[in-house]
Parts: sequence; C-alpha cells; structure tokens
Amino acid sequence: MKVMTTSATWPALAAAGALMATLACGRQEARPQAKALPKVAVSLAAPSQTEGGSWVAATLQATRTATLSTRMAAQVRRTPVQEGQRVAAGTLLVVLSDDDLQAQLRAAETGFGTVEAHHRRIQALFAQKASTASEVEQAQAQLAQARAGVAAIKANLAYTQIRAPFAGVVQARRVSEGDFVAPGTPLVELVGEGEQELEATLAEAEAKALKLGTKLRFESEGTAGEAQITALAPGGDAFSHKGTLRARVLSPKGLRQGSFARLLVPGIKTEGLSVPRSALVLRGELTGVFVAREGHAELRWLSLGEGAGDTLPVRAGLKAGEAVIDRPGSLQDGQPIEIAGVPHVR
Repeated sequence: MKVMTTSATWPALAAAGALMATLACGRQEARPQAKALPKVAVSLAAPSQTEGGSWVAATLQATRTATLSTRMAAQVRRTPVQEGQRVAAGTLLVVLSDDDLQAQLRAAETGFGTVEAHHRRIQALFAQKASTASEVEQAQAQLAQARAGVAAIKANLAYTQIRAPFAGVVQARRVSEGDFVAPGTPLVELVGEGEQELEATLAEAEAKALKLGTKLRFESEGTAGEAQITALAPGGDAFSHKGTLRARVLSPKGLRQGSFARLLVPGIKTEGLSVPRSALVLRGELTGVFVAREGHAELRWLSLGEGAGDTLPVRAGLKAGEAVIDRPGSLQDGQPIEIAGVPHVR
C-alpha cells in the first residue's frame, strides 16, 4: 500500500520540525548553571586510641532481694498480696493450710500437760522421800522432751505463714489459692525498697584500673547518674574469664528495677580507626559518614563501637587514610565537592 503525500503536506512537516528545534533550544537555554561547589572541612581517619573510657552493659537492681519459700508440704490457703504491691516488714504474704499441724499441736500440748502433772507428782513424792532421785531425773527428761515437741510443731506452723522479711515490693507471686507446694517451692519474690546497685560483667583489661570505692558514671533509660563500686570479683568464669562488678547507686534514687544501664569504665584505650562525632550522619537506625572520593561525597554506613569522648571507634565500613568529611550538614550522596585546602583527594 502506498502512502500519498500532497504538496500541502510539506509545509506542515517543516513547521513541526522548526517548532521541535525551537523547544529543544529553549530547554538548553533554560538549563540552570551548576551551583558553586561547597567547601567542607575534612578530617582523616587514621589509627588512633579512643580514650576517655568505654561503656559496658549493666543491670539495675535492688541491693536487697529475697525469694521466699517454705519447708512444708501443704496447700495454699490465701494469697493476700498482689504483684507490684508495696509491703512493710512482717506483712503476711502467703498462708498455707495448717489443719494437720494444728491437730498435732493439740495432741502435743495435751501430752505435755500430762507429763508436767507427772513431774509435779514425782517432785512432791521426792520431797517426802517417797521417790528416788533417778525417778525425778526421768520425769524431768520426759518434761523437757514434751516441751521440745510442742516447740517443734509451733516452729513448723510458722512456715505456713510467709511474711515479708523487709519492706519492699512484691516482684512476683508464684502461687495461687489452691496450689499444692512442696518444700523449697518458690512462693514470692520480694525486692527491697531504698538502695539500688548496678551489676556488670567486666573483662580483665576493663577492671584493671578499678578498685573498691571508685565512683563511675552510668546511664539508664535516658537518665544519667553516679555509682560507687562496692564489690569487684576477679574473672572466675572458665570460659569468658570475666569478673563481676557491683556499684551502689548514689544518684538519682528511685530508678526502675531491672532496667538496662550503661556503666562508663575509665582508662580503657581502643586501638584502631575512629571518627569524630561531628562527622556522623544519622538516617533512622543507620549511622554513617561522608567520604571524599574523586571529587564527590560518598555516603558510607559504619559499624561503630561505644565511646565516651569526642570520637567513636569504627568496627567496620572505613579504611585507614580515607578522608572523612567533618560537619557534613545537608550534604547529599554523590554531590560534587571541593576540599578546602586540599588540591586533590582520591
């Protein structure tokens, strides 16, 4: 099939071509000129020692804690307290069934009364020289044995009423009414109010500069505080070779029990690369820096360690000698740059 063109078509095609050429030229003329290259300060990431201390993980806990149990096998009769409830010293926490012990106590007290009457009778006869000294001694032994039996049952009865040994908060209640418990079964966990302490695990190098009485900084749930070392055990773990540190919280008071905390251990030096905090770029949960490379800014995500000074140790993501851009501001990945005071950076 042939396409026919008339003489009138050629002027229209020529006009369309001229229009397209004009638009193309307009776009070229409207293109904005490149902005002047921003000048940024550069610091070089080189092998260094990150000083000022290192943060170690710790747990905030009360200095007084207790897991209460009983040595009796019995059924739980009442649980007067709830988890989270504050209690005073001596408050009744759990009541166990004591019916069998009460019956044993009545029988023992009855037996004690009989033995006591027999003892008085023997003593009266001995005063009249109608009984021998051996009979008196035997009656005294029987009386002591009966008295001890009554005392033992009363002591067992005390284990059916679990009371708070000190003022605190009920951290956990492990049983409910109707449960049957065996000797040694945990019933209630009690956390004392008042003084708190931090517990951390330290390597030998971390604990080298520490001693009892040393005051340390810590952070917990966004709150900064100070603690004093009260116990420092050497590394006794055969696998990790780490020891335990305990530090009494000096301030602030009333932090939440069981909270995660960070304890600043001074005197630790970490060999390797480090970057200034002012060079960091934060994007959500990612942390990185801009590296000057071939005249452009290259965004590099990093894995960083914990630090306490103006620099942070680099675990991964950076090589020695690379130029790290300090205070990047609104710099974008791939943006052309001019390094102030440096003629050329690769």
